[in-house]
Amino acid sequence: MTRRVPFLVALAGAAVVAALPSAAAGAEAADSVRARFTKYEYRIPMRDGVKLFTSVYVPKDAGGSKPYPILLNRTPYSVAPYGSDAYRDSVGPSDVAAKEGFIFVYQDVRGRFLSEGQFVDMRPHVPAKGPKDVDESSDTWDTIDWLVKRVRFNNGKVGVWGISYPGFYASMAAIDAHPALVAVSPQAPIADWFMGDDFHHNGAFFLPHAFNFYTSFGKPRPEPTTKWTPRFDHGTADGYEFFLRAGPMPNYDRKYLKGEVAFWKEVMAHESYDAFWQARNTRPHLKGIRPAVLTVGGWFDAEDLFGALETYRSIEAQSPGSANRLVMGPWPHGGWSRGSGDALGKVTFGQPTSKFFEEQIELPFFRYYLKGGDDPKLPEAYVFETGANAWHTLDAWPPREARPVAFYLSAHGRLSKEPPAETAEAFDEYVSDPEKPVPFIEDVNIGMEREYMVADQRFASRRPDVLVYRTEPLEEDVTVAGPITASLSVSTTGTDSDWVVKLVDVYPDDYPLQPDETTAERDRPAHSKMGGYEQLVRGEPFRGKFRRSFSKAEPFVPGQVDKVEFALPDVFHTFRRGHRIMVQVQSSWFPLVNLNPQTYVDVNQATEADFKKATQRVWRTKDQPSLVRLGVVGN
Repeated sequence: MTRRVPFLVALAGAAVVAALPSAAAGAEAADSVRARFTKYEYRIPMRDGVKLFTSVYVPKDAGGSKPYPILLNRTPYSVAPYGSDAYRDSVGPSDVAAKEGFIFVYQDVRGRFLSEGQFVDMRPHVPAKGPKDVDESSDTWDTIDWLVKRVRFNNGKVGVWGISYPGFYASMAAIDAHPALVAVSPQAPIADWFMGDDFHHNGAFFLPHAFNFYTSFGKPRPEPTTKWTPRFDHGTADGYEFFLRAGPMPNYDRKYLKGEVAFWKEVMAHESYDAFWQARNTRPHLKGIRPAVLTVGGWFDAEDLFGALETYRSIEAQSPGSANRLVMGPWPHGGWSRGSGDALGKVTFGQPTSKFFEEQIELPFFRYYLKGGDDPKLPEAYVFETGANAWHTLDAWPPREARPVAFYLSAHGRLSKEPPAETAEAFDEYVSDPEKPVPFIEDVNIGMEREYMVADQRFASRRPDVLVYRTEPLEEDVTVAGPITASLSVSTTGTDSDWVVKLVDVYPDDYPLQPDETTAERDRPAHSKMGGYEQLVRGEPFRGKFRRSFSKAEPFVPGQVDKVEFALPDVFHTFRRGHRIMVQVQSSWFPLVNLNPQTYVDVNQATEADFKKATQRVWRTKDQPSLVRLGVVGN
C-alpha cells in the first residue's frame, strides 16, 4: 500500500513529491481500513469550552478482554476524510503499526478545519496556567483525558506521534504530560522558527518555503470548513525568475498576499530574534519530561533538521534520567514515512532505510511502551552514516570519540589542516551582485526542492562569486560526526552581508570505481556514474548583521575585518578514500534565502534602492584565519 503523506508536502513549496494513491487504489486502501476499523467522530471539549474535531479508528476486534492503546496525531493539515462512513486510506504512522493494532486518533488542532477556536502559529507555551489558560500542551492533556475515559476498549495508555507541524504538537504533548501519555515521537518537529527551522536559518529568511506555504495555509478561515485554500499560481515553474522579478520583500504582500495573511505580516514585522520569536521557541520548555521520547529526523531534511536535533538535545539536557532517544536517517522531510528510503536524488543508500525504521525502531518503541512485552533495548541514538551507508547504535550523540579538527581555507583554493602562515594581507574575494545571485540549485523549480540537500554543486563551483577550497584526494576514509562550526574572518564594502558555507563531498573522476573495487564497476549504466559529482553534505546561511546577537543587529564597517562564526546542523558522513573534502563560501543562495541588500537596513522593509553590489573578502592570515571545524571520528 502506498502511504498517504501525513503532512503537507507543500510546506516545502514544491509539488507533492510522494506519489499519492490513484482514486481506485485509494478507494481500495480505504476499504481495507474500513474492514479492520470502526470510525467514530467526536467534538472534544477543552477547558475553555472550545471543541476540537476528532476522528477515532477502533479495531473491530477490540473488546473487554482485548483492549488497545491509543495513538494520537494532532494536526493543522486536516483529519480528512470527514464523515463517520468516510475512511482514510491508511492509519497510523506506518502500515506495520496499523497491522499491529492500536486505536488511532486524529484531531484538527484549535482553529483548523472543523475544530473551533482561533488558530495561532506555533502557539506559545504557557508555563503557569490559570484554569482557562490554553496552549497545545493543555489541549493535548484535555484530549487524552477525554479519550481514555470515553473511548471504549482502550487500555489506558496513550502515545502521540507527528511529522513536521504535527511533530511540534507531539513535542508539546510531552510537556506537563497527562499521566496516561507514556510514549511520544516528535518527528521532524519544529523547535525554533528563527534559529534553524523552516522559515529562518540564523536569521536568514527562507523565501520560497515561507511564501509558497503561507499563500495557502495562512489564508483566514472565517468559519469551520473541510476545504483547503487553493495553492498559489506562480505563472511559471522557474522559481529563480519569479522571486527575482518579485523584488524587495514589501512587494510580496502588496502584489500577491493583499494583506490577507496575518502571520506573514507578523513575520515581516519581526526581523530579529525578539520576544515574538523567543515565545515560539519550544526548547526551554522541554524539561521534566515524563513520557518516553523517540525523536526522529532526516540528515537531508530541508525543513526541520534543526528541530529534530535540538529537541533531542534539549530533553537530554533538561530532563536527566528520561527515556530519551534519537533516530537520524538519510531522509528528506518525512522521508521515513513514505517510500523505501534507499535514495535521494542521485545519491543512493544501499538499503530500504524507511522499512528498517518502521519495523525495527518505531513499532518496537510504541509496542513496548503501550503494550508491554519484551524490551527492544533501543539505543540512545540510532543513526545512519551517509557515505559509508551503515546504521549505527550509539550510547550518545554526537559520538563521544568525535574530536574537533580544523580545516583552514588556504591559498590557491586549498583546504588544509595546517593553519595559514601568512602575516601580510592574504584574502580571497568576489563581487556579490543582488541582480545576479547564486542559485541554490542548477535546475528549475518553483519551491524548495528537497533534493537540493544532496545536489551536485559543480554549477556553483564554476561561478566567480563562489569561493572554493578542497583537500587533496583522501588517502583514507574520514568520518565526520556532530555539528560543524564555520569561523570566517571577513570584510565587505557594504554594511551588511549574508555568508553561506557549504560542506561538499567531491567524488573521484572515476567513480564508482574505487581503489578497492573491481573493474566490473565500469559496467554500470552510464546514468549511474557520478564521476566528479560534488555532493552537498551540509549548507547553511548566516545573516551577518546578527554576528554578535540575534536580538540586536549591528552593521559591518566597510573594509574592516570582522569575525562571523556559526554552527551548521550535525552530520554523520564518511568522505571515502579517494574523495575530497570541499568547502564553498558565497553571499547569496537564491531564491532559497531572500536577498540581502548588502546595506544595513531592515531587509523585510528594504526598497530597490537599498540593494547594492559588494566586494566580499574572506581572510586567511595567521592572525585572521578562516576555517571550518569538523568532529572527526577515528582519524
